[in-house]
Amino acid sequence: MKNNSGHDMTSHSGHGGARPGGLSVSEGGYTLQFDSTILSTGVQTVTFRVIGPDGQPVTEFTPEHEKELHLIAVRRDTAGFQHVHPVMDRKGTWSVELALEPGDWRFFADIHPAGHDGAMTLGIDASVAGQYDPRPLPGETRTAHVGAYTVTLDGELTPGEASDLTLTVSRDGRPVTDLQPYLGAYGHLVALRVGDLGYLHVHPEGAPDDGTTEPGPEITFMATAPSGGTYRLYLDFRHADGVRTAEFTVPATAASSRSGAAPQAAPAHTDHRHGHHTHHADHAHR
Repeated sequence: MKNNSGHDMTSHSGHGGARPGGLSVSEGGYTLQFDSTILSTGVQTVTFRVIGPDGQPVTEFTPEHEKELHLIAVRRDTAGFQHVHPVMDRKGTWSVELALEPGDWRFFADIHPAGHDGAMTLGIDASVAGQYDPRPLPGETRTAHVGAYTVTLDGELTPGEASDLTLTVSRDGRPVTDLQPYLGAYGHLVALRVGDLGYLHVHPEGAPDDGTTEPGPEITFMATAPSGGTYRLYLDFRHADGVRTAEFTVPATAASSRSGAAPQAAPAHTDHRHGHHTHHADHAHR
């Protein structure tokens, strides 16, 4: 499903919400290949390639949301989320600097190979050496604090049904009405299904240049949860020349099972400023 700016509001996997993306290292003949899936702790450069059906690195991509490749890094316990934009050399090798803590990590590459009929999300696991202390999954969270910013989430994830999620941004108690465009939108939302990290990359309704979409304080998304369960949501937004990430934990449940809902028939804070090499949710993205 696309909004009026052409943004895909369900999933980059090309399955329209039928299943999340990023569960496979290969799709449609394309494979995500890291130079090493055993990484060191700390700030480091990670290199990888996308191998095409001909067995060679892909060097031509169709930009999606102003970038040829979006890389999402997150630890398996859903900590350490980073959304970055690697640089590719002439031979098709991508490189990017990441700040990694010990543990098991999942990496997602959002791509649209030139000539392919659509975008896709490929995923790969990697291990970061060191003493690993997994963090408990945060409980249901609908308000996130990121420095001076507060972001509230309104709406429900419903399995198999499109639903609106509205995120409202304030700073020091005042609504933010001058959000800045980031990658062609006022916000980007990634949803990960807890348990297998099934990946959804949703985008807001409207666009900064459509003449009707306001630059805050509300950003509304349409998302489809592929199944019931718990999801971690990560909102990237840009304000005062900085990109920040607000994190949430929400359940996806059928409308009829929610408290006070009438029965229905079944449907058919962390601050990671990469420039400072810290690891928190208020950060500057590449």
